[in-house]
Amino acid sequence: MAVYDYKAKDNTGASISGAVEAPNDVVAADTLKERGLTVLSLNERKKNTLFQSSLGFFNKVPHKDIVLFARQLAVMISATVPIVQALRILVKQTTNITFKIIISEIADEVDGGARLSASFARYPQAFSDFFIYMVRSGETTGKLDETLNYLADQQEKDYDLESKIRGAMIYPAFIMSTMVVIGVLMMIFVIPKLTDTLKAGGAKLPLPTVILMGASSFLTNYWWLLIGIIGIVYTLARLYLRTPAGHRQFDVMKFHIPVFGSIFEKIYLVRFSRSFSTLIASGIPVTQALEIVADVIGNVIYKELTLQTIQEVEAGNSIASVLVLSKVVPPMLPQMMIVGEQTGKLDLILDKLAAFYAKELENMIANLVSIIEPLILVIMGGAVMVIVMAVLMPMYNLSNAIN
Repeated sequence: MAVYDYKAKDNTGASISGAVEAPNDVVAADTLKERGLTVLSLNERKKNTLFQSSLGFFNKVPHKDIVLFARQLAVMISATVPIVQALRILVKQTTNITFKIIISEIADEVDGGARLSASFARYPQAFSDFFIYMVRSGETTGKLDETLNYLADQQEKDYDLESKIRGAMIYPAFIMSTMVVIGVLMMIFVIPKLTDTLKAGGAKLPLPTVILMGASSFLTNYWWLLIGIIGIVYTLARLYLRTPAGHRQFDVMKFHIPVFGSIFEKIYLVRFSRSFSTLIASGIPVTQALEIVADVIGNVIYKELTLQTIQEVEAGNSIASVLVLSKVVPPMLPQMMIVGEQTGKLDLILDKLAAFYAKELENMIANLVSIIEPLILVIMGGAVMVIVMAVLMPMYNLSNAIN
């Protein structure tokens, strides 16, 4: 159904504005008249507005804002605050301009008779399918406050996990970036001056010095070419990764990266277990829950396994029948799911699995950081050694020859 923005007057003559959801403008006008409103203007809202289309980074709502929104809305609904009033309050409390306008438009739509989940579905840049289906299940069961609280808990867990991963990677990334910048600056401004002295001495230069001088000369004279090559390679890689074959190959490659392969695996297992558990606990049918989970995981291989699982479930087989045969799924997951099916506590089993894999992931991240720190020192020591061998040693030999 379409959404119509309207301006009208109520029985007291006061001007009001809002939005109403209806299949056409005639039904929209009749709906407003039934509410005792005198319609002044009625315009269909365009489907692809700035805030209803995902236009990339600048129109994306941060995950943190979604987490806060879910928690605050759950608290207010639990306190029997009407949904529209709660949304109006959240508009004032939200600092992100894009999200503020989105919430305001949702409030108008709900005030016009639209379902909350249907309004959320119009803004994919803010609300995922997982979020929308959870809200829809709460509306269906009449337990929207409980569903929102449960959803807020899960969203907070996901956000905390993402924050820990990003936080653990900030220090190594900063150190490595600083090393690269310093190295480039030395190659462009420092090394040429040192090597000029060696050239003037006329001494035979060792191979490491020749290589260093060549690299320095290339960066000094052809830096623009290097930037161009990097830009072209990056663009081609991005275009290839957007193709189904490229995307699939990259997702397969993730599992074979030393150290990081296990981290990626745990991330996908946490997403699968936590999302599936939350959806089942909310009363969403298994096959429908699996369809949502397939899009939430973020890996083509796990998505294919999940879609195959749907076919097995529809054929009357166990949920774990596909996962138990896969090499990328640890045996513990399907075995525990079988136990959950047999005992009727699949959602609880999946929730415990999600907590277990999340804890393992945290430990792996912590261990990785402790390994990276000495590794960075070794790399820095190696870089210093190369400079010493390529520049200082020839200069030392030159000075000895002069003496």
